[in-house]
Amino acid sequence: MKNIIIIGSSGHSKVVIDIIEIKKEFNIVGLIDRFRVGEETEGYNVLGKEEDLPELIKKYSIHGVIVAVGDNFVRSKISKYVKEKCPNLEFISAIHPNTSISKNVSIGRGSMIMAGVIINSKSIVGESCILNTASSLGHDCVIKDFASIAPGVRVGGNCKIDELAAISIGAVLVHKINIGQETIIGAGSTVVNDIGPFVVAYGTPAKMIRNRKSGEKYV
Repeated sequence: MKNIIIIGSSGHSKVVIDIIEIKKEFNIVGLIDRFRVGEETEGYNVLGKEEDLPELIKKYSIHGVIVAVGDNFVRSKISKYVKEKCPNLEFISAIHPNTSISKNVSIGRGSMIMAGVIINSKSIVGESCILNTASSLGHDCVIKDFASIAPGVRVGGNCKIDELAAISIGAVLVHKINIGQETIIGAGSTVVNDIGPFVVAYGTPAKMIRNRKSGEKYV
């Protein structure tokens, strides 16, 4: 098996580790987390920081990496750094075997598809997206790079979720909904109208509550 390294050592990384171990396609040599160097997660050592990647690649013959960080903006910044510093490193996707994914679905590199996810016909998932446990994506949907849908989210057909947007636990999007860039949809919301970029929206029906800045913490 080819060697990979996982960036992140929090709860989200534990789920990704589980997927990699179940599928047995790659060998995890360790983790990277600048705040927990020398510690351990799920039996794997935190070997260093992002800056240590070039050395670690040589030392452990690393083939690929997966950025297992839940925050969309942070995941995008780390991924950009890795691409710049290690352009030949492959970004690995983690797709749990207990999923239902149509044969004509496109999934970008580095994306994480958790147990129980359903992705229906002709949907497109971008790079480094997260489709979390038991969420579903209707037909002809588009989830752009670094966006995420949380556990139990239901997305109707022909929806578009823009870059770095996050749909929180148990929210529902009816058909033909557009969610703007970096927008956050609150847990349990029902979205019946388009929501623009850089806002926080929640409720049933979901309404804009306030604007938000790019990169503002939400997890």
